[in-house]
Amino acid sequence: MNVSSSITPSKGERLTDKRPKLQWNNINWDEVEKHVNRLQTRIAKTVTQGKRNLVKRLRYLLTHSFYAKLLAVKRLTQNKGKRTAGIDGAKWTTPNSKMNAALKLSDKKYKAEPSRRVYIPKPGTTKKRPLGIPTMYDRAMQALHALALQPIAETTADPRSFGFRMHRSTQDARQYAYCCLGGKYSAKWVLEGDIKGCFDNINHGWLLDNIPMDKSTLKQFLKAGFVYNRHLNPTTTGTPQGGIISPILANMTLDGMEKVISAMYHVGKNGEIDKRRYNSHKVNFMRYADDFIVTADSEEIAKEIAELIKEFLKERGLELSEEKTHITYIDDGFDFLGWNFRKYRGKLLIKPSKKSIGNIIRKIGDVIERAKAWKQEDLINVLNPIITGWSNYHRSAVAKEIFSKLDHIVWNMLWRWAKRRHPDKRNTWIANKYWHSEGTRNWVFSTGENRLKPFSDTKIVRCAGLKLDMNPFIDQDYFNFRNRCPILKGL
Repeated sequence: MNVSSSITPSKGERLTDKRPKLQWNNINWDEVEKHVNRLQTRIAKTVTQGKRNLVKRLRYLLTHSFYAKLLAVKRLTQNKGKRTAGIDGAKWTTPNSKMNAALKLSDKKYKAEPSRRVYIPKPGTTKKRPLGIPTMYDRAMQALHALALQPIAETTADPRSFGFRMHRSTQDARQYAYCCLGGKYSAKWVLEGDIKGCFDNINHGWLLDNIPMDKSTLKQFLKAGFVYNRHLNPTTTGTPQGGIISPILANMTLDGMEKVISAMYHVGKNGEIDKRRYNSHKVNFMRYADDFIVTADSEEIAKEIAELIKEFLKERGLELSEEKTHITYIDDGFDFLGWNFRKYRGKLLIKPSKKSIGNIIRKIGDVIERAKAWKQEDLINVLNPIITGWSNYHRSAVAKEIFSKLDHIVWNMLWRWAKRRHPDKRNTWIANKYWHSEGTRNWVFSTGENRLKPFSDTKIVRCAGLKLDMNPFIDQDYFNFRNRCPILKGL
């Protein structure tokens, strides 16, 4: 008998539905991701065809898809900030709360709550940067609309933009910079640009006029305000720092900078842009988030490009930072993304920057200082991820000599740590307790089971360049192949 159509009288008016309800732990996530990715691919292809009305309909279809809502909640509750609540104190930690959140997610009569403002230290400085923590519901709404906005952003993005992009990294940016600067007759001058308070100063009017998403929802994201010291403060400019959708909005704001430069310096006789044939001033642009470099054959051309970029940013409410924007000769070298780019006797060498080296030494020193009473095993477990992460980041650069120097510095730190713990013991006793032989090495900081991984254990691996015209939603086979090949990724 079909219970849902039963006419058997009962105490209550409602009919019994014994069909099992969908549970969070029983969701087929492969099916969910395939469905969402299929819609995102359709959006990307439609953008390339220039069908704006169809793009709008597909965006609506995706943001109202139950599968997209499930995926938005899943990604939100799996990132680092999943246990950090907004001003309402709500956290989605249980399967039931996550499912309820996905079911309730809707933009009907949506009103964003103010974010909770905190200040976090900037690495390597005494300054602090503001960070907004939206409520879980607002974060889920941002994640949902980011799913629909991302294929548009990836399709319309500058080809030489590498920050906050799918399947792109600093390693790809480093490799492209080498291609632009490494040749014998490459450009000799470099404009190092940094945008002053990029996330905080973007003009809201420009965003509302140019970002292809629901205007009322976008306005709620931008105008939500923030609470600091129990006071509500309005937000009149900028994107919500700490928000999931903020990097996409910032990237879309800066997209077009490369086209403006190309329209001035890469125009051929027929009036079309052709970088391969018409680049007499050796102008090459590359951006990672709000940091960028532009190469040129002379200082005068670099200054012209700086003025061109200032005009581009002015319309968006932004300006270049006078402190961090410089024009540099390649033989003097410059720092970018933690590396130092400099030519030595005509040969370009990319090494870890002095600032990056100082930061890792300071970080390891702070850990060892806190570990005065720790067991050796605990100290090794904390240091190994730090050393592995830093050395993997720089393994595609000219870093072999620096790795060896850092091993020596860390050894001296650990020797002082061991001497402090046993001031009455002889050096031989201390060495035998904390250092052991392993293979051909005689000074291995280990407990027998766990050992400290030296920087010099990391092998130098050169990574292949990225095909800049590939779209992660359309050319998925290329990126799947690239992700399966460690050498192509520089890993």
